[in-house]
Amino acid sequence: MKIAKKIFGFLMLTVIMVSFSQCSSAQKLQKKPPTVFGEIYFQNWVAGVEGGGSGINLFIETLNDDIVLDSVYFRGQSAKFEVKPANKLLYIGRFVSEFNKKEDMVVSSDLNQEYVNKAPEISNKNPFKLKEDECVVSYFEEGTVKYFKLENIKERQSLDIPMTPKQNNN
Repeated sequence: MKIAKKIFGFLMLTVIMVSFSQCSSAQKLQKKPPTVFGEIYFQNWVAGVEGGGSGINLFIETLNDDIVLDSVYFRGQSAKFEVKPANKLLYIGRFVSEFNKKEDMVVSSDLNQEYVNKAPEISNKNPFKLKEDECVVSYFEEGTVKYFKLENIKERQSLDIPMTPKQNNN
């Protein structure tokens, strides 16, 4: 009976140690900036046509190319960075919102016809608690993913994409 208690105690201690070790795998923010950052801002956009979409574009400029940014976490969402060939130091994170999104939904009494409907997307859980003017960027350094928080992100005037003018058929 004493041996069983010792084995049980040892197993419980092992389980507790393993559960605490999982906490150390959480993303840790770097205190030192990985590069020199230039302008950092975001801009809302809305398409000029119904169903054309809307969202936020986040722009992060780096002043040198010593690292490559991978993705960004901002306002509860995450996105992979895009880089324009004309400026490889300007990273753009694109976040699409549900507002002004085209809904292609079939509603029918025949369930077979409704199979073409798109399933709702489940958003990625953001592992960081951030304010509205903060984001976290991920980057690779020596094969390891690292994270750095940027604060005081400024908002620029929204970008309203104009609707194409209707053709005059007179």
